[in-house]
Amino acid sequence: MSGKHIEIFLVDGAPGGITTAEIAGWTGHVLAGPRPELANILKRSEVKRNGAYLLLGGDDDSSGIAQCYIGRTENFINRFRDHTTKKDFWDRVVIITAKDDAFNEGHWGYLEARLVELARQAARVELQNDNTPQGRKLSEAQASDMEAFIAQLQIVLPVLGVNAIRTRPAIPASGLAENASPVFTLLHAKAGVDARAQVIGDEFTVLAGSTVRAAWSGVGSAESTQRAYASYRAQHERLVADGSISVENGKGRVTRDIPFRSPSTAGAIALGRSCNGRIEWTWPGGTYGAWEERDIDV
Repeated sequence: MSGKHIEIFLVDGAPGGITTAEIAGWTGHVLAGPRPELANILKRSEVKRNGAYLLLGGDDDSSGIAQCYIGRTENFINRFRDHTTKKDFWDRVVIITAKDDAFNEGHWGYLEARLVELARQAARVELQNDNTPQGRKLSEAQASDMEAFIAQLQIVLPVLGVNAIRTRPAIPASGLAENASPVFTLLHAKAGVDARAQVIGDEFTVLAGSTVRAAWSGVGSAESTQRAYASYRAQHERLVADGSISVENGKGRVTRDIPFRSPSTAGAIALGRSCNGRIEWTWPGGTYGAWEERDIDV
């Protein structure tokens, strides 16, 4: 993949505030900000255009999962007045518009439906949409334009810390994913654990088909350890509850690729106890830690 020139602008000069993002040569524009800044967000020129948006709330760390609502509108001001009174979960908004008038209502309807579809496919957020939007019928050329628009959006949003539509890259016929590591394994015969994972981008992804512990078993003695274990247990229970881990005959089977922020968190979920992922995940060349340091001269 070639490099990308992404322009991030902190409107107030502070991280976490109102932010804009663009890719050089892209017709799209992304405006993001926290809910307390909504009044200032709605004063900006971008909200006078048609577009789509995401409402985000909750936490997507190891203790829980983010909530997300995806919509589109021709009037952001009226729509957000309604959301402010009727939706309590969100604390951040992302507004997606185009810098020209080439997109009509049909384009934005198509985008809304595709964003919901991608969010469900990625399974990284708990969607708050009550209904599934019906995508608008576009010509072949128009649909191609929108898919190109979405491809750029899938690059911009994670840079802003928004992973709602971040899906695993397609695996080419060679079987080697671009920007991915070798396949690592984590084995524990007594516990019935036989897990496989790859580093894809900046995430450690446990692959579908892996077998893992059916339940978290760690307890911990120190208060800090107990809090960490409770977080792991909550994440494991959530993955079982949403079907990402299917439990049969006392064993857990991973039904989809599950991304984690570190090999240790992935290993802990797989083993049902604490895990030093740098040591316990291995590949034919050694440990994960050795692979990670493969090109470092010391």
